Amino acid sequence: MNNNLQETEELLAELSAKLPDTDADVIVAPTFVNLQAAKQALQDSKIQVAAQNMHFAENGAYTGEISADMLLSLDVDVVILGHSERRAYFGENDELLAKKVKTAIEKGLKVIFCFGEELEDRKSDNHFAVVESQLKNALFDLDASAWNKIVLAYEPVWAIGTGETASPEQAQEMHAFIRKTIADGFNSSIAEDVSILYGGSVKPANAAEIFSKPDVDGGLIGGASLKAEDFSDIIKAI
Repeated sequence: MNNNLQETEELLAELSAKLPDTDADVIVAPTFVNLQAAKQALQDSKIQVAAQNMHFAENGAYTGEISADMLLSLDVDVVILGHSERRAYFGENDELLAKKVKTAIEKGLKVIFCFGEELEDRKSDNHFAVVESQLKNALFDLDASAWNKIVLAYEPVWAIGTGETASPEQAQEMHAFIRKTIADGFNSSIAEDVSILYGGSVKPANAAEIFSKPDVDGGLIGGASLKAEDFSDIIKAI
């Protein structure tokens, strides 16, 4: 919940001007009310636009919610689901997220699916079990063909704004585990092909080291994406 219309337009103009020459997919996810303006601002850019969330229902009496068709009508075909803040502040659980993912895939959207353990899970050495459960409960009822519409984003919630720090080695360890979990549940081809982003306070100072790990395919960027120069430096790092 950052940036009004003018701030969004200014940030995107600056980011477009600073965007390095890259083959990486660069996606921004502004607030719902600025999606159309973002699409307009980026119409001549390689930068894609995603929504931060969506409802599982096609339409109906869900005041304040946004449907897949509403996003598609704006030519927005990427959506973030399961973000740690949606889980923590709005009570989104695996059952709800499974319904959202199913709707998004059926409508042809690409899903950036977020998941990750809390600090108490990490301290109790339960982090692998939590992550495995989140993946299986929300994604393992999908057909194998759906995985070409899935991007995974691992968020170690304990390493975001807590003073605790996740090392690149810890990121790699979990990403490798995620890939093995998918290989066991589906097949090794899907596991190798799926992009797994790291979302644990990526900054220009640590991006290159994190992205150098073999199972880290990119980043889900929070605060650093609000500064065009920082975001551009992170894009350069990949």
